[in-house]
Amino acid sequence: MNIGFCTCTILALLFLILSVIFALLKEKGANYVSGFNTLNHPEKYDKAYISRDMRNQCFIYFVILSIGSVLSYYLSAYVAIVAILVWLILLFRNFNLDAKKAFEKYLIQ
Repeated sequence: MNIGFCTCTILALLFLILSVIFALLKEKGANYVSGFNTLNHPEKYDKAYISRDMRNQCFIYFVILSIGSVLSYYLSAYVAIVAILVWLILLFRNFNLDAKKAFEKYLIQ
């Protein structure tokens, strides 16, 4: 076993657990999204959509890191670096410092 395999496996399991939690909590899962509780009028946002979107994001992260874990175990430890870089790119693409900007796509119209 190499460090890339261990890192990808631990992160993949973490995101699988988070994905299952958001799937089970449904609308209540939106309360655990960072920045949601700081909004002025949280009732104006679609909580089910927020929770479903977080579930899907966590599951995509799980798949990417699982593929990196398996390939780093059988091929090379450098595959884990590529998987983690892909994960970081996707993670920071969805990252916003402004809560209003982060949640504007979830507004109920």
